[in-house]
Amino acid sequence: MTDLNDTIKVVVIGGGYAGTVAANHLRVRTDVDVTLVNPRPKFVERIRLHQFVAGTSEATADYRTLLGDGVRLVIDSATHIDTSARTVRLASGRALDYDYVIYAVGSTAAPPVSVPGAAEFAYPIAEWEHAQRLRAALDEVPPDAPITIVGGGLTGIETAAELAEQGRVGTLVGGGRLAPSFLAPARRSVAKWLAGHGVEVLESAKVAEVRPDEVVLADGTVLPSAVTIWTAGFVVPELAARTGLRTDALGRLRTDETLTSIDDDRIIAAGDAAAPSGQPLRMSCQAAGPLGAQAAETVLSRIAGAQPAELDVAFVGSAVSLGRRAATIQFARKDDTAVNFYVGGRLGAPLKEAACKGTLWGIRREARKPGSYVSLKGGGNRLVTEVGTNP
Repeated sequence: MTDLNDTIKVVVIGGGYAGTVAANHLRVRTDVDVTLVNPRPKFVERIRLHQFVAGTSEATADYRTLLGDGVRLVIDSATHIDTSARTVRLASGRALDYDYVIYAVGSTAAPPVSVPGAAEFAYPIAEWEHAQRLRAALDEVPPDAPITIVGGGLTGIETAAELAEQGRVGTLVGGGRLAPSFLAPARRSVAKWLAGHGVEVLESAKVAEVRPDEVVLADGTVLPSAVTIWTAGFVVPELAARTGLRTDALGRLRTDETLTSIDDDRIIAAGDAAAPSGQPLRMSCQAAGPLGAQAAETVLSRIAGAQPAELDVAFVGSAVSLGRRAATIQFARKDDTAVNFYVGGRLGAPLKEAACKGTLWGIRREARKPGSYVSLKGGGNRLVTEVGTNP
């Protein structure tokens, strides 16, 4: 238990949904010094990056509206965690001392190294810089230029739909099953909207090669493609692995059920970067906020000398925007297994938009009133899904 007269230094690495919630939540105690390290000066709404690319929305927010008083924001990148000296080394050369680290580095696009030409000629969309480059590339080609979107998950669908509604009709190469986290009725709802808006869906087709102005499929079909967008797969940055902490195959920090690293009880993971008990939750904004709050609670419990609570997070389903006027919401049990109920079309759009707006609302409320973040509890039962990731 820490002496209440001491100041406890907590460094939160990553200013996304999980890290920002965690930083605000830590202010429940007045003796905690909170530093949030993030490489960008603005908060990125990853769930709106497809809108930014299509020119229908901005996708950043000012941290001054999201962080509570006392949270120090450091614009820099963490390059190493020295667990012996308890310092976080930054790209600028600075080093931050810590008593605890909350590891919330998020996720990024999986490098398409197995597909020739994909790394050179395809545009990912997982990060702010990716989206900026993609938007610039789209601005350089005519509105009717052929576009290929690779990946039939929720990110690929949202990107294809947003562009189609703006008159940029493309081909969606699914690589398997369209919207794999959805049941058949909800998938049909998505497929019907895409077809009705001119998007050609090649659900089971796979990409064999990407060229500067075309895409070659595994069956030899060649698709003209002025811009190829890559949305297939996500991984976690390699900071933990470089530090010597154990991670899973995608780079997520391996933790116990309290989100504490199995190698160091001073490091607690949150969001997409956490792999509790080797059974990570689905990468999603929906899980990031609750995991951020729970990671902060684990730190607060350890400071107080109490046993941290085990992970208890529940899902309500998955949602995919279909442009600005439609969406499909696939509902699920708390353990993230889909149920045979969905809302689609125009009825789904306000629900999806409310969920998107609610993420920032929850962060701002936590900034104003630390400890107020509320999430659905799963009753201690967790079922992990590895498909349909939708950061």
